[in-house]
Amino acid sequence: MKGRLQLETLSSLVLKDNPLGDPRRREIPVYLPPSYGRKRLPVIYYLPGFTGTGRGVVNYNPWKENLVERYDRLIEQGRARECLLVVADAFTAYGGSQYLNSGATGRYEDFIVSELVSFIEDKFAAGGEPRRRALMGKSSGGFGALTLASRRPDVFGHAFAHSADMGFKACYFADLLALVRALDGFGGSPARFAKAFLASRDKEGFAHGAINALAMSACYSPNARSPLGFDLPCDPRTGETIPSVWRRWEALDPIVALPARGAALKRLGTLAFDCGRRDEAFLNLGARRLSGLLKSRGVRHLYEEHDRGHFDMNERYDRSLALLSQRLN
Repeated sequence: MKGRLQLETLSSLVLKDNPLGDPRRREIPVYLPPSYGRKRLPVIYYLPGFTGTGRGVVNYNPWKENLVERYDRLIEQGRARECLLVVADAFTAYGGSQYLNSGATGRYEDFIVSELVSFIEDKFAAGGEPRRRALMGKSSGGFGALTLASRRPDVFGHAFAHSADMGFKACYFADLLALVRALDGFGGSPARFAKAFLASRDKEGFAHGAINALAMSACYSPNARSPLGFDLPCDPRTGETIPSVWRRWEALDPIVALPARGAALKRLGTLAFDCGRRDEAFLNLGARRLSGLLKSRGVRHLYEEHDRGHFDMNERYDRSLALLSQRLN
């Protein structure tokens, strides 16, 4: 690479004593482009998807580019401009945090918005104002990028989300049913299932959809009075939706939450999202709805569809890295 990759360690105060006992010390990969040190650079913050970690995003694979190798190539080719690229880490014992504050997982929104931004920009003399900061991410990370940017336009001025979680009825319902099926092996007890999963050294034996449903429940519907610390949005035996809990989930769905934040969205210099027409979780259906709702409210945005699915769209990072780096500069 023409630039270089550094691995920083951030000791969080807001994640100290978090409910799941997850590490407060987080390893944060930081890509420094070739001109670093000669001028103050803007910053792109990348949010990994569900089960993703900071170090996982920058793992070396001789047959495939990782994110920072891709960005370094785009800069060398003149297709992107120079920024710091910071990879966040908000992994939890359940696989992810959705970058939200939750009494069941911890204060991950505060970790990103307050601690990570301050730590990076103080150490590297970068960013400094919203128009010089961008969020991007895929899947759960795309949800995080849209959610945090729409909540905090005073911190982030740009956002690009790939295949973001939205349209919750379509994208999560199959996972909730997978969780109900998995509970049959644990006497129908969510607590027994969660305990077994957390205690297991090898997580591969647990259905991904079931774990995703468990993790989303911890993020979207925390409840300190529940034995689990959160509520499931469906009956653990029949899968029937529990309306009072499901309403809490829907309030966080970008197709509901973002149109209600129209004034905040209009402050963003860039609001962009894309999705594949073959997305396995049907996230493109939610993205189409969101784009239509934003258009009806006069919110400028970029929405693009492509012919790939959820797991084979890494080439789309060429689009987001190029666009954001140009807008930031």
